[in-house]
Amino acid sequence: MREIVLINITGEDRPGLTSAITGVLVQDGVNILDMSQAVIHGTLSFGLLVEFNAAAQAAATCEAVRSTAESLGQQVRVSSMSEADYQRWVQAQGAGRHIVTLMSRKISADQVQRVSAITSAHGLNIEAIDRLSGRVALDAVADAQSKACLEFSVRGDPADPLALRAAFLNLSQELGIDIAFQEDSLFRRHRRLAVFDMDSTLIEAEVIDELAKAAGVGEQVSEITERAMRGELDFRASFKERLALLKGLDVGVLDEIGASLRLTEGTENLFAELKRLGYKTAILSGGFTYFAKQLQAKLGIDYVFANELEVVDGKVTGVAIEPIVDAQRKADLLTELAQREGLQMEQTIAVGDGANDLPMLALAGLGVAFRAKPLVRQSARQAISTLGLDGVLYLLGVREREGRG
Repeated sequence: MREIVLINITGEDRPGLTSAITGVLVQDGVNILDMSQAVIHGTLSFGLLVEFNAAAQAAATCEAVRSTAESLGQQVRVSSMSEADYQRWVQAQGAGRHIVTLMSRKISADQVQRVSAITSAHGLNIEAIDRLSGRVALDAVADAQSKACLEFSVRGDPADPLALRAAFLNLSQELGIDIAFQEDSLFRRHRRLAVFDMDSTLIEAEVIDELAKAAGVGEQVSEITERAMRGELDFRASFKERLALLKGLDVGVLDEIGASLRLTEGTENLFAELKRLGYKTAILSGGFTYFAKQLQAKLGIDYVFANELEVVDGKVTGVAIEPIVDAQRKADLLTELAQREGLQMEQTIAVGDGANDLPMLALAGLGVAFRAKPLVRQSARQAISTLGLDGVLYLLGVREREGRG
């Protein structure tokens, strides 16, 4: 009668251990049903689920495994599994697989405990935890530029996905962290097109507000911009209203403002990594092409779609040139670019901060609200508010040890 046995080996990691253990099993022609190995700070955790043809064979071989492992300084635990338990384990492979990503400036035990508690409360089982961020020195201080990320691989399907998301969102706001919940699908690490809003996403400013300050109508335009980004005003109408207030602005101001614009934290690192990974990138912006082209040259962006700033006789006319890149136009452009590149929508990423970004965030395979207004953060499937823009790489499962800056 066949015997199913779980062998757990722990101890100081050392070269050749896996070969030595499996070498014992080879002698008896054992079938390996499952296998897992992990090392944390030099300590090994090695598990094997194996099938023997007979109980007598199992006892003898497991004793040989124990002897070999102990000679190498390891501890061994052997336990039997019934065929019924094994069948339940096999049937569980059809359960949903998801990824929970915890991002912070520094990871604390409280953050991990509360994230895992919510995960468990919604019927999900954590199967693996991996650190995606780089190693941190003991004397390192968490500051505005530090990054920390843990990725939880979980099994199961939440009974109420909206309630789970709300719980994660509330915890994110309470602790000042970011938590993402995604299906662990084939596409998660194989997306190929990333599109971005520009103002307050790739750059720290809303350019139209900076232009308005130069034109002496800064407060008036900023108030309209803020309401539009919160979703309180129609973007198209508010854009025309703000643009009209810039009539007569000298074109020389554009160069001054362009030179003063600052990239958001992590932008250069993100685009360098996306380029290394073979992504196509695009700016889909309700801002202006004049400034988007500067970013395109600096970051190596493939496509730019933004609004044209009409200038006549060296002065801004204040007239909007159609087509205006509004919320629907952004979503349409995302679809067009995916088709042009021969991609499915699941292979796309969209990142933005305003209400006019929501349609493209909803359409993309991965939609991320970046340092967004409350309405946008609550409506988008994923949000990053704590880290810089390169936090998007964590959502793709990219580890810093794989070549990130």
